[in-house]
Amino acid sequence: MKFTLGFSPCPNDTFIFDALVNKKIDTGNIQFETVLEDVQTLNQWAMQGKLTISKLSYGVLPLVLDTYAVLNSGSALGRGAGPLLIAGSNPVTNNIEENTIAIPGEQTTAHLLFSLAYPKAKKKIFLRYDAIEDFVSNGNGLGVIIHENRFTYADKGLKKIIDLGNFWEKETGNPIPLGGIVINREIDINIQRKIDGLIKKSIEYAFSNYPRLNDYICNNAQEMSEEVIRKHIELYVNDYSINLGEEGKDTVKKLLHVYQQLHNCAIDYENIFVS
Repeated sequence: MKFTLGFSPCPNDTFIFDALVNKKIDTGNIQFETVLEDVQTLNQWAMQGKLTISKLSYGVLPLVLDTYAVLNSGSALGRGAGPLLIAGSNPVTNNIEENTIAIPGEQTTAHLLFSLAYPKAKKKIFLRYDAIEDFVSNGNGLGVIIHENRFTYADKGLKKIIDLGNFWEKETGNPIPLGGIVINREIDINIQRKIDGLIKKSIEYAFSNYPRLNDYICNNAQEMSEEVIRKHIELYVNDYSINLGEEGKDTVKKLLHVYQQLHNCAIDYENIFVS
């Protein structure tokens, strides 16, 4: 059996999936056709049902629940790991919501968290996450940054306005549900569970060899230093990645509830997760 599997080239994802896709663990009769893409592209593909298994932003989950269920392994949740709203070297003196804001994709969790903090902001532009630092540096407006840019923006003279993850944590008391792994509901439930278990084994294998970084992680890391790669992994891969558990599931449901309030829509909270 072969299934399409999409995730990003960021170190947290390649760390998680390396053993799975490079056959460092036994996957039995299950094979994967791997696609590495930016998470916003994966979000858009999820809305089209393009891949069998995919990483996505939890911000897009309400739009794809008819097609996909959330796996227990592979998620990115945490504390102190959220997106940051940044400005150029000159301080922002006017109302933040009056500025043009660059956001890493309309369906990202970053956009949802920004909307929670600044519900009146309307002047938004959606860019790839790795284009936002330059957007801000060039004086085009403010930006919401994610991934490795959390570790690089200050070196470029950019300034943090607010940690949107901290805002979420203070508002809800929950860790930040950034992204998860989903699987098409049409797949036999026993196969869903087996794939869930394989992802868990892949993460456990990765941790058993950490802090050594292999070529698969480094070659996809877009010229990051090993220090930044390790910071990235340590920030986004943790016990929630191995297994969401009840706390992780409650956190995802909380994000869905916030989405429901912001968009005044109905969400079915039954059968969200593979069980």
